[in-house]
Amino acid sequence: MTHQHLPDDEIVARLRETPLFAGVEDAPLRELVARGEIVDLEPGEVLIREGDEADALFVVLDGELEVTRRSGDSRIPLAVVGPGSLQGEIAALEGGRRLASVAALRDAEVLRIPVDALRELLATGPDVALSVVRTAVARLRAMESTLREREKLAALGTLSAGLAHELNNPAAAALRSVAALEQAVHAAESLPRPSPPPRPPADTPPPRSALDRADRISELETISGSAEAANALVEAGWTAAALGEQPPDVVPWLAADASVRQLLGELEIALTRIRDIVGAVKGYTYLDQAPVGQVDVRIGLEQTLVILRHRLRDIDVRTEIAEDLPPIEAFGSELNQVWTNLIDNAVDAMDGRGALLVTAEPDPTPEGIGVRVTIGDSGSGIPPDIRDRLFEPFFTTKEPGRGTGLGLHISHGVIARHGGRIDVESEPGRTQFIVSLPPTLPRSIAADEPGPG
Repeated sequence: MTHQHLPDDEIVARLRETPLFAGVEDAPLRELVARGEIVDLEPGEVLIREGDEADALFVVLDGELEVTRRSGDSRIPLAVVGPGSLQGEIAALEGGRRLASVAALRDAEVLRIPVDALRELLATGPDVALSVVRTAVARLRAMESTLREREKLAALGTLSAGLAHELNNPAAAALRSVAALEQAVHAAESLPRPSPPPRPPADTPPPRSALDRADRISELETISGSAEAANALVEAGWTAAALGEQPPDVVPWLAADASVRQLLGELEIALTRIRDIVGAVKGYTYLDQAPVGQVDVRIGLEQTLVILRHRLRDIDVRTEIAEDLPPIEAFGSELNQVWTNLIDNAVDAMDGRGALLVTAEPDPTPEGIGVRVTIGDSGSGIPPDIRDRLFEPFFTTKEPGRGTGLGLHISHGVIARHGGRIDVESEPGRTQFIVSLPPTLPRSIAADEPGPG
């Protein structure tokens, strides 16, 4: 691809149109242009790849580029930029890795400015350095705001998918029970009902094990005529000895009656499970409740574990919650988002298999009795050299696409807004996030609307 590149004077003019270089004199700008390199891009060609080391920043001279960030298996569009825009300056200034990817939407021309040339420019005076900092901070805030909202939607989608799966299982079980119940009721109604109907012995102990249960079913199958009927009779408490005392013509009705009772029990279990899930969702989101109120942290933790049950199937989950845990003044839905982030991170740290311990206990503070929550996992631990960066925006140890690096940052902000603190203790095989919350919100916060959390 061959382009007629802009003359240097016009490139200098384009640079001055950007907030980053608006106050820079001609001579340093010409030096930047001389040190820089013109890069031509075709549609779809990648200029910046998320996760790569940053060695330059770019100024768009012509064309359109799209800025995206990976989230799971998809890409989140952050912005479409045109002539005069800066790209990659945050990572270039920090000397870290690229926070997002940039690719051409149509033919484009950009000026690549090496990091060394930018640093030399910053050394020319405080006004230039201040301008750069202001631009970088504004860009960072805009990116964080966009990703924060996108992460909320992504989290909602993940939770919704998990809840759909959790609800589908008991709903399907309920439908199966209803269909079978119709047949069982019809069978019972078609048989003569003994009067009074015999009842199983009240002192029959339940099967001690699966093997014991299988033996009882096998014994009753020879009397009842089918494994299904025998299973229902065992569930109802009948034994071979007790059933053998009944007239043979009564046994079919007893089997049909036991099947009806068994199916009603299964239906009750399935509907109770659905009710519990729906109740947990309502409580988790604090529907129909004021944003600020007296919050029972125990309930919030339990509801979060219900919501995340699909993520915890291969996790050994233990909870140790004090009986005398006091209620605290809080934004309940925001705290639940913190528990969700911390538990979700713990599952990722264990690759979906391990032990999760959730504890909550009273925490004496100068303001009264607050609450301390600890969420621990048996993962490989957090290296000491990165613990101080855990709560920075966009910082993540996960590979690109598995996290935005905002979960812990958001959690830290929520806890700080409550006047609390969040600490980390970690070693191989044992990591703990410890959240300390006071009994009441700071007075300056209590009357506010909920934050973006």
